[in-house]
Amino acid sequence: MKSILSVATAASLWLVLIAPVHAGGNVAAGQAKAGICAGCHGADGNGGADPTWPKLAGQDPDYIAKQLTNFKSGARKDPIMSGMAAALSPTDMKNLGAYFASLKSKPGAAHDAQLAKLGEKTYRGGNAKMGVSACMSCHGPSGHGIPPRFPKVSGQNSAYTQKQLLAFKSGARTNDGETMTRIAFRMSEQEIKAVAEYMAGLH
Repeated sequence: MKSILSVATAASLWLVLIAPVHAGGNVAAGQAKAGICAGCHGADGNGGADPTWPKLAGQDPDYIAKQLTNFKSGARKDPIMSGMAAALSPTDMKNLGAYFASLKSKPGAAHDAQLAKLGEKTYRGGNAKMGVSACMSCHGPSGHGIPPRFPKVSGQNSAYTQKQLLAFKSGARTNDGETMTRIAFRMSEQEIKAVAEYMAGLH
């Protein structure tokens, strides 16, 4: 009996070593599914040619899985991602989340120092007059997020962040329990642009 248990234990350990698990997902299985993702999100998860496509490397795995679930259900709409998520199972989504979370994110950069400085004010202090909370209250001082609900935003492409904030503002995106919808609605387009620029260089 002991020898059988020893074999079973060794087999389990071997499976863990060759197929690491990250927050409920299998990294190796996620990598096997991620080939098609590279065209938009980059081979290393740090983004493709279009800056409106997000970086996924180092993102919270549960957040990625949730977004994929929402794309599949239609709770979050995008013509490309809805098609990509359609054939994914819940296990596939967890595995993809684990894989992208395991990748190292490369730091981004703000390209407009003056605009980033304006964005820093909103990110760190909010806008009391308009009832806009400080972004860091949910996403943290360094922009690394508070998993699993609040995603990592540091180093993200400013064009992507701006696009998403505008979608929240207009009500085109509502899959976050309305937190960001309410906040973005109160932000001016200039504020959104500035915050997105600041977060791009936040580390």
